[in-house]
Amino acid sequence: MTETAPLRGRRRELAELDAVINGARAGRSAALVLAGEAGVGKTALLDHMVLRTTPHVRVERVTASQSEMELAYAGLQQIAGHMMSSAARLPAPQREAIDSALGLRQSSAPSPFLVGLALLGLLTEAAGDGALLCIVDDAQWLDQASARALAFAARRLEAEGIAIVLAMRRVDDVFAALPQLHVEGLEYDDARELLRLAAPGGLDRRVRDQLIAEARGNPLALRELPRTLSPAEIAGGFRLTSTMPLETRIEQSLVVQLEPLPQPARLLLLLAAADPTGDPELLWRASAELGLGPEAFNAAKDADALVIGTRVGFRHPLVRSALYRDASAEDRRRVHAALAAVTSAEHDPDRRAWHRASATLRPDEEVASDLEQSAARARARGGAAAAGAFLERAAELTPTPVSRGHRLIAAAEAKHDAGAPAAAINLLDTTRDLPLTELQHALVARLRARAGYALHRDSSGPKLLLAAAQGLENLDPVLARDTYIEALAAAIYGGRLGDAEQVAAVSNAILEATDTEDSDNARDLILRGQALLAAKGQEAALETLRRAQRAFLDQAPDALGLHWMWFASRAAQDLWEARALRALADRQVDLARAGGIVTVLPIALSLLMLAQTVDGELDAAEASCDEIDAIKEVTGHPLPQYGRLFLAAYRGRAAEAERWAKQIRADATARGEGYGLSAVNFAEAILYNGLGRFTDTVTSGSRELPYTHELSHAMRTLLELVEAATHTGDRALAEHAYEKLDSVTRPVGTNWAAAVSAMAEAQLRNGDDAYRLYQNAIERFEIERIPIMVGRCRLLYGEELNRQGRRTDARAHLRSAHELLANCGLNGFAQRAADELQASGDTLRVPAEGSAAQLTNQELNVARLAREGLTNRDIGARLFISGHTAEYHLRKVFTKLGIKRRTELKTALAHLDPATSPTEAL
Repeated sequence: MTETAPLRGRRRELAELDAVINGARAGRSAALVLAGEAGVGKTALLDHMVLRTTPHVRVERVTASQSEMELAYAGLQQIAGHMMSSAARLPAPQREAIDSALGLRQSSAPSPFLVGLALLGLLTEAAGDGALLCIVDDAQWLDQASARALAFAARRLEAEGIAIVLAMRRVDDVFAALPQLHVEGLEYDDARELLRLAAPGGLDRRVRDQLIAEARGNPLALRELPRTLSPAEIAGGFRLTSTMPLETRIEQSLVVQLEPLPQPARLLLLLAAADPTGDPELLWRASAELGLGPEAFNAAKDADALVIGTRVGFRHPLVRSALYRDASAEDRRRVHAALAAVTSAEHDPDRRAWHRASATLRPDEEVASDLEQSAARARARGGAAAAGAFLERAAELTPTPVSRGHRLIAAAEAKHDAGAPAAAINLLDTTRDLPLTELQHALVARLRARAGYALHRDSSGPKLLLAAAQGLENLDPVLARDTYIEALAAAIYGGRLGDAEQVAAVSNAILEATDTEDSDNARDLILRGQALLAAKGQEAALETLRRAQRAFLDQAPDALGLHWMWFASRAAQDLWEARALRALADRQVDLARAGGIVTVLPIALSLLMLAQTVDGELDAAEASCDEIDAIKEVTGHPLPQYGRLFLAAYRGRAAEAERWAKQIRADATARGEGYGLSAVNFAEAILYNGLGRFTDTVTSGSRELPYTHELSHAMRTLLELVEAATHTGDRALAEHAYEKLDSVTRPVGTNWAAAVSAMAEAQLRNGDDAYRLYQNAIERFEIERIPIMVGRCRLLYGEELNRQGRRTDARAHLRSAHELLANCGLNGFAQRAADELQASGDTLRVPAEGSAAQLTNQELNVARLAREGLTNRDIGARLFISGHTAEYHLRKVFTKLGIKRRTELKTALAHLDPATSPTEAL
């Protein structure tokens, strides 16, 4: 067979791969997924890429192994292992994260998005001034943590000179967003020619056509299947079509070819197949454990089955899986025992524990205990999925039923935390016949309720969580409180689409459970305060919520308490406490980052985004949204895009906001989450008021009128509704909305609440009464440092002064409003101020739009950070891109703005019209 035979008929694929390589040589970056069934030729295409590289292109190539799917960051260790000498040049948080992920330091679980950034940084350092080709074959076998880190890095490639190419059989969700090249079977003529090369003695035409049909153009099948035919069959003898899947037939063909080998050589091949590290020294030591000598190695190499160089490999990845799958259970246990014996307990304890477990048939507490310790280490590295696998296998090998139940529950919890609630429930089902303790029964009920709610988000969730909380009350009061708050959150989140009776039932149960308490603990106070709010209303809850808020600000929360801070921040919103909202948001983000608690960090960043918006820092809020998206990409956990919706609404981007509103409304309706509908209505009201589409605001805002007792978004929509109703002349609606708003702001008594009430009332009054109320609102908003509301209030004040013919006074407020709103990025409201100023007989001098208006969002973000003095590497860390990409965008900024150095950025950016949003990045 010629060297080019495996690439026959692959012109399209070869052209695309050459483009990827040439792009990397030119300093561009790209990621590509080669997808296709086993044997279709993906590995041959990867071989071609390697041959096409030049000395200026560094190649890092690894092959993932199915046996390592349960080891957290095992794939990352292969990919990044040769690059770790560059880790010292990474920013400290990234360096610490990847060290922790690879087990090089003892620390808390690393943040997955920091691990992804660290991998991007290492790839960039490895590329240096040249180019880097990073190849991962059989990527479907990557462990979950490594796959997400690699996908995270691949999605952020731009201008580093890096090409990442992944080969896998089917593209899963983790890599679905990357460009894909689907490798299909060969056309008939190419398949016939390849078959001729594979069977040079000639095939009967009917046999040839049957093989081509069965192989479906699969090159490996075309090469391997003829080897399974007898001479009579080749000559045209009768042959039944196999009903086995093609992949299985190919594997069977590979195994049949190796059957003539001596038994020691076949055992050696199985040993190599069971060791995914590919370490030749390890293979030599393990073979000695089995008594295998040089003759076994020679026979395996002579059969063209094993390739031993700097790494141990097979002539095709399917050989490994075929050998392992075909081996007897006894032989598999023998080779794993040998590998365990020669694997270092000090340097590689987890792989050793996994080999020992694979070598063990009967329950063994020592092996199970080792697996449990490996699970703890996996947890510490952020590998919840790996921890679940270790614990599940530990449970299988646990001799005593009580300990087995304990490990099964721990395994189920790990799988739930890894985002696999269905797998968690399956494990819990296996505990039914075990002699569990009363506490274990309660833990099973709690985890089953949490996993069930994560799966279905239906009305049964609050009820089951409440029952689980009550079952834990006398067994673990702290965990009971944690479960009560989850039950209340599930009930409240349903909102108008949920069951009001469930909210009442959960709230009253909490009040009964906490009735005799006079605790100063932050968690106890917020639990009771939120239950009072849901069951008895604002007046009954205010004092307890105030105490809870103070407690959260004064007490340092532990890891469990961190999950409760969403309720504390919700209380800060309901109490109209801007300073508390900022402090709680900052603290929650800092703690979640420090602890690597990625289940909490997106929620914490959502609260920070809200606080940043209140502060008028929409660019910072946008960066928080970027970080949320980055975490979502790595963890796979869904989170509604409320932040993107509100930012688009505040910026006056109608098409973008309406697109998000449509998506979130549909998702919220499907999940039965009324909270989402309320968020959409509030955001739409902001958007349409900014654009002056007051009738549309009335439509969206009026939907919230029946639900203002829920506070939160519904309560805040009332202010928007007052503004829209007064502009449309619907006095009755405006009065009604104001009365509702005043009823929930007046009892609170904070500056923020009083300012909101005064701003709303001013729109319903005339003359001096209106002026006095506007001035009062502006003063209070300024005291609370809420610039977006100062600007909006001055806009309304200027409009009122214009209506009264006081144009000179109006212009002062309208100019101030425009400056504030434009600087904050509230483009729609800023335009309203500009239009009203023109109506007063004055105009604004708007800087001419030049090339600066062509900046993309990413270029603008890079430019702003560079203006603040950040280095390219720091900019990359902040925006989740590489330092090279930051430099690339900055060069484009310089060209578009017509400047040559960073010191000119401040002046150049100041000339941008803040009311003009940059063009959308392609």
